[in-house]
This record gives sequence, C-alpha cells and structure tokens, in this order.
Amino acid sequence: MAALTSLSFSSSFTQCCERKATVSSSTHRFFVSSSSEVFGFRTIFSYHYGGVRASCSSSKMVVQCMSSATDAPTVSETKLNFLKAYKRPIPSIYNTVLQELIVQQHLMRYKRSYRYDPVFALGFVTVYDQLMEGYPSDEDRDAIFKAYINALNEDPEQYRKDAQKLEEWARAQNLTSLVEFSSKDGEIEGILKDIAERAGKGDFSYSRFFAVGLFRLLELTNATEPTILEKLCAALNINKKSVDRDLDVYRNLLSKLVQAKELLKEYVDREKKKREERAEPQKANETITKCLGQQLSGQQLWSYENNIY
Repeated sequence: MAALTSLSFSSSFTQCCERKATVSSSTHRFFVSSSSEVFGFRTIFSYHYGGVRASCSSSKMVVQCMSSATDAPTVSETKLNFLKAYKRPIPSIYNTVLQELIVQQHLMRYKRSYRYDPVFALGFVTVYDQLMEGYPSDEDRDAIFKAYINALNEDPEQYRKDAQKLEEWARAQNLTSLVEFSSKDGEIEGILKDIAERAGKGDFSYSRFFAVGLFRLLELTNATEPTILEKLCAALNINKKSVDRDLDVYRNLLSKLVQAKELLKEYVDREKKKREERAEPQKANETITKCLGQQLSGQQLWSYENNIY
C-alpha cells in the first residue's frame, strides 16, 4: 500500500489574500475542515480578475509530466498567465474559489512526482463544472476553463476528452466490473492498472481531484454501497481513509457554494428591486411632464386659431 499524501484545497502552502466584501453590510465566510485542514472563502459580490498557469500535454490517455525545481514557474507566473489568457472580470463568488484551486493545482502540477492521469482530470472537471454551475455565460465558462488549464501548461481539450471517456466507460459498468478492472483489457482498464501499479510501488501522487474522480466513477455506475468504494480503493492500492476525508471536504464545499450562490441571487434580486423602485418616480415625472407638454401645446394651438378668426 502506497504512502499517500493529500493536497488540501486550503492555503496549506500559501496564504490566500484576504478580500473585504459587503452584501448589505454583511460579510459571509465559510469554513470547511478535514482533520487539520481548513478551506475558507468569502462570498464577495463584486467583480475582479482570476489567475493561473503550468506545463505539458499529450494526446495519450496516460502522460508522464514531471518538472524539476529549476524550470518550474512560480505561482505568480501561473496566475499572470491566466490573467493574460482571460482578461474579462469574473464574479468573485466564483473567482475566490478559482484562486484557491489554481494555487493548489499549481503546487500539485509542479511536484517532481506529478503525473497526469485521466481520473485526476475527471475529478478536476467535476469540481470545475460544479463550481461554475449557474455562471452567467456558458461561453465565458468554457473560456475560463481553457485559460485555467492552459496557464498550467496542460491541454484543456485533453482534460475534457479524457473525462468524457471515463464517464462513458463508467456508465457501461456494473458494480462487479468496476472493481474487477484488473482482470479485463481495455483503454480505461489499462489506465486504472497503471495507477494501481504505481500506487503499489509508492510512486503515485494522490490528490483530492483524484478522490473526486473516483467518486464520479461510482456515481455514474450507480454504486451507492459503501463497500464498493472500499473495494475500488483496495484494487487501486489507494488509502480509503484519505479518499473518505477528501470526499467529505468536497461535499461540504458544494454545500457552501450552494448557500453562497443563493445569497448572491438574493442580493442581485434585492438590488434589482431597488433600481426598479427608484425608476418608478422618474417614469411618473416623465409621464406628467409629457402630458403637461401636450396640454400646453393644445392651448397654444387653440389660441393661435382664435387669433386668426
């Protein structure tokens, strides 16, 4: 069994900058904790820019991507690359979490032991799509995704393609075939075997995105029994305790995002109502002015005609 390490969505390595935000003079902060790890973010109903960057891509499903300390870009460079690629403002309810994710994924991406795999990609795509659900523009949501992955010097099309392949494969599986992949041949089975082999040798870099990828596979297979996750982790030589912990963090994060988006919607609706209320007296004044103008014009015409006759 490999000794696995988990990277937190929190600022374990870097401290996320504090941003002040007001929504009717209230600041909302949500914390999600797992063991000693804490993920916190503020819901800030304003607009500012996001950031990201990294390296390596391939058309193959399994790609070896490793970086030495000498050629790895800094977190600041990764963020700058994101800003260059996507220059439009991002609502901060989304951007705050994106900033957290990009810092952590940068650190994962440039670990010496980093190696891209489709399960990791599926996990990230799942997290991203959940985070950006309800984004005002589908086009912008896709553009942000591409800018984010490109900033990490990876291929956004490969992420989407591999995630889709895994999803299609999972939908065709049953509870037995999912955990008995090692006895079968196929592209996806080969990927899972490679992960299991590397994890068994202690040469696998575990992350929360990988845990979410496993969760998505179980979800698509309709595997609701807790024992299935245990069997899948055992087949992959992955520490189930780490997966359970990280999935709890993921579920709590989604819950907090739902709450934050509801607060944002309430705020937007309230501001819209205020604007409409302010606009009503102005419209009334314009109507009165228009009516008076028409009456005045009618009186002037009547006077003019009388003078003629």
